[in-house]
Amino acid sequence: MVMGFNFDAVAGELPLMQRVWSASCDATTGFTSTVKGSSMIAFARNGDKWTVHVRGPETRATHLTCPEGWEFFGVELQFGAYLPLFPPSGLANLNDALLPTLSGDRILLDNRDWEMPTKQNVDVFVNRLVRAGLLIFDPLVEEIRHGERPRAMSERIAQIRFRRAVGVSRRKLVSIEQAQRAAQFLAAGGSIAEAVIVGGYYDQPQLARAMRWATGHTPGELRSATSFLAF
Repeated sequence: MVMGFNFDAVAGELPLMQRVWSASCDATTGFTSTVKGSSMIAFARNGDKWTVHVRGPETRATHLTCPEGWEFFGVELQFGAYLPLFPPSGLANLNDALLPTLSGDRILLDNRDWEMPTKQNVDVFVNRLVRAGLLIFDPLVEEIRHGERPRAMSERIAQIRFRRAVGVSRRKLVSIEQAQRAAQFLAAGGSIAEAVIVGGYYDQPQLARAMRWATGHTPGELRSATSFLAF
């Protein structure tokens, strides 16, 4: 937990949702946003002002600031779930698409206005997007993710399809997930030597390089409870 920054996450209630998260800032707080392979829809509020973000994967750690008084919530999507209007590859590394907001807490999307969801009913908002065909899911992503593909599909086409739905290559996603496992293990107090094995690295120098680009911290800093956020 970062001082001044309150964060919570629960498992998503729909098949296309990994989890729903929320955060608020009691004081202006700096933090590091770590790498992540999933896309998300995020909502930010300061007083009566809203911003709505469609966000892609993050392939490097980024130092950010959470302003005092702001509140956030969002839904992290399953791999392979995305909005075709905003392909994930074009949203990578905080290159967010900002959805227009209207008076009365409404969102403009696909030339239609939608009710602004809350943390408690964001699953309803997601379900409405699915029914409207604005949020789709590629069922082959999970298969390709694990190194498989339909026999009639070439490796090149499989990788193009994967990148279109996820926003990064399969190889990059594997490296992100490796780093996440190792970072979480270290943050929980695991040893650096064991983190090499958990992350699937060759040695400690490779682990150290991975933690730098993935979290912005060294393995030792992660073990000493240096705060990092992975949402």
